[in-house]
Amino acid sequence: MAESMKGLHRTHRCAEVSVNDAGKTVTVMGWVQKNRNKGGIIFVDLRDRSGILQIVFEGKNISEEGFAKAEKLRSEYVAAVTGVIQPRQGAVNTNIATGDIELIANDIRILSEAETPPFPIEEGIKTKEELRLKYRYLDLRRPDLQRNLIMRSKVATLTRQFLSDEGFLEIETPILNKSTPEGARDYLVPSRVHPGNFYALPQSPQLFKQLLMVSGYDRYFQIAKCFRDEDLRADRQPEFTQIDMEMSFVDIDDVIDVNERLLKKLFKETIDVDIELPIPRMTYKEAMERFGSDKPDTRFGMELKDVTEVVRGCGFGVFSGAVENGGSVRGINAKGQAAMPRKKIDSLTDVAKTYGAKGLAYVCVMDDGSIKSSFSKFLSEEEMQSLIKAMDGEAGDLLLFAADKDKVVYDVLGNLRLELADRLNLADKDTYNFLWVTEFPLFEWSEEQNRYVAMHHPFTMPMEEDIDLLDTEPGRVRAKAYDIILNGNEIGGGSVRIHQDDVQEKMFEKLGFTKEQAYERFGFLLNAFKYGVPPHAGLAYGFDRMIMLMAGQESIRDVIAFPKIKDASCLMSDAPNVVDDIQLDELGIQIKEEE
Repeated sequence: MAESMKGLHRTHRCAEVSVNDAGKTVTVMGWVQKNRNKGGIIFVDLRDRSGILQIVFEGKNISEEGFAKAEKLRSEYVAAVTGVIQPRQGAVNTNIATGDIELIANDIRILSEAETPPFPIEEGIKTKEELRLKYRYLDLRRPDLQRNLIMRSKVATLTRQFLSDEGFLEIETPILNKSTPEGARDYLVPSRVHPGNFYALPQSPQLFKQLLMVSGYDRYFQIAKCFRDEDLRADRQPEFTQIDMEMSFVDIDDVIDVNERLLKKLFKETIDVDIELPIPRMTYKEAMERFGSDKPDTRFGMELKDVTEVVRGCGFGVFSGAVENGGSVRGINAKGQAAMPRKKIDSLTDVAKTYGAKGLAYVCVMDDGSIKSSFSKFLSEEEMQSLIKAMDGEAGDLLLFAADKDKVVYDVLGNLRLELADRLNLADKDTYNFLWVTEFPLFEWSEEQNRYVAMHHPFTMPMEEDIDLLDTEPGRVRAKAYDIILNGNEIGGGSVRIHQDDVQEKMFEKLGFTKEQAYERFGFLLNAFKYGVPPHAGLAYGFDRMIMLMAGQESIRDVIAFPKIKDASCLMSDAPNVVDDIQLDELGIQIKEEE
């Protein structure tokens, strides 16, 4: 039966004692990891968030009643134990921090009993994720998950300290907002007191942080909850956290400077990684041409080569046809992989097709100098040698080519490059390569909507030298936008914002909004801008994704206390769920049944 805490106080966490505390009387509390009864002496591993401590119960040190309680202990019972720290009598356990000491118990209280858990509470278990998420409160007791959440807390604390020292103010922005459907789908919240009207949960604090700059707060930050009703994958959640910031009277270099110093502090003090400053910068155009991605993983080579001019007018219709249609032909060189079995090359073709390729052309330059290729019969010997030379091909190399519109070619080869790096283990997991990608296009063309849409958002400043192109060639206008990339993952992004009326009006015009439509959606921001708006810029980090990378995890679910699964549901709490009819009636909502 469970006992009370009355009169008892914990003096230390389990792993906060050491050999320096030998001879001290301490009280520890935690969960039973293991209980080994050797007859006359009982060894118990007691666990809390700090780690494990071995407790020794022996008749000569504890009352009969106390010894009887120790015999009852089972996995996950909660116990409080008082005793004396001593150097360990048996073999030292080098796997735990307290492996050279033990607690000789003289008193025990069983604070709570426990049923047998559905899976072992230990590090690195192979239990199915669905079961772990259903019993997330047990899963969170595991040391590896606890380390992740402790790291998350530390990064948040360091961020607050750093930004506060840099003159930033932490200001909260509203969770219940007006819907501004320009981007991902909003989560809507019905209003009881305004029947038929809805709030939207924020996808980001964007408009409000810009208003704070109009209000003169100069430097704002917030560790903000954000919401997007979108399809999920391993590094996406319907609710996620951002480290959000905005600064006044600044340009790109000012934002990058403060963020480079923030990243340097976070990575050094949390995982002891030194980031060399300044972090390299690369334009969007260069990133796409070299890596086929706007978030390139620079830990390995295998860069794209443009061979369009080499194959222009050649006898291989796939290549020459793509060039004639205004596309390009590009390739990657998988060094030393010429002997890759045909079956594996076919599996790479399947990967390429998922990114829009109709097929994948290849050349194997064998060790003896002979050529195996899917298209050699269409090229002369001279044309083939020119192509191999353009690809820096040598004996033993596998050359892979895509031919199509630039967007498809970049997509195919950029992802094929990552697939090969994964299969061939090319990226060092202990390396942290940071990169700023700058000068993104201001617009991208939406086939679905048959109009330009903002690549970032409608308040992103065009580069000054490109403003004249807004009327003539909007597709060529570059934005004063920047992303921070780590090992091929975008961990943050931002931009300089538009603060001039004429530029903002032109931006809305190019996005297909009339003045009335722009005011209908963003009126409160545009009205505020009539009263003196400073030049301002900002950035937001995907906090969950950054912690995932710092902790060396594969999924952000392992760095969030209570995550959702792919269909945005919670296996533990059964959210979302039905509500009572009376609640729906109050909101004037009727559920339409599917036929």
